[in-house]
Amino acid sequence: MYQNILVPIDGSDTAALGLREAIELACALRGRIRLLHVVNTVTWVGDNVAPSILEELINQARSFGECVIHDATTTVRSADVEVDSRIIESFGDRAGETVIAEANSWPARLIVCGTHGRRGLKRLLLGSDAEHIVRHAPVPVLLIRSREP
Repeated sequence: MYQNILVPIDGSDTAALGLREAIELACALRGRIRLLHVVNTVTWVGDNVAPSILEELINQARSFGECVIHDATTTVRSADVEVDSRIIESFGDRAGETVIAEANSWPARLIVCGTHGRRGLKRLLLGSDAEHIVRHAPVPVLLIRSREP
C-alpha cells in the first residue's frame, strides 16, 4: 500500500514528529522511507552580501542538512526500517515544489510531513510548504501537526 514513504525533514520539532509517524507506518506496513532535506540557496542572495559570506552561509546550510539527514537516518535504522536519503539544493523553488518533484521521481506512495499549523497572518507571511504539498502532491499526504497551541 504505502511502501515508499517520503519524509521531508528540516531539523524542526514538527519534522521530527512527522518522522516518528512515518517510522510507525513503515514498521506496520513493511515499507521504506526516503528522507529529503532541501537547501534553498536563494534565501541568502542579496545586493549587499559579499560572495565569500554567501558561500560560507550556503556551506553552513549544507552542513546543517547533512547533520539533519544523518540523525534522522540513524533514528530510522534503529527502528529496523529501510531508509535512504537525499539532500537537494534548490535555487528559488519553494521546498514544497522540491518535495513534489521528488515524490514524482522516486516514486513515493505517501508523503508524511510535520506542519506548524499556522493560520492567518503568520501563514501569509511565512507561507506554508505543507499546504503547497497537500494541494499539488501526486500521492496522499499525511500532515502531523505540532503539539504547540
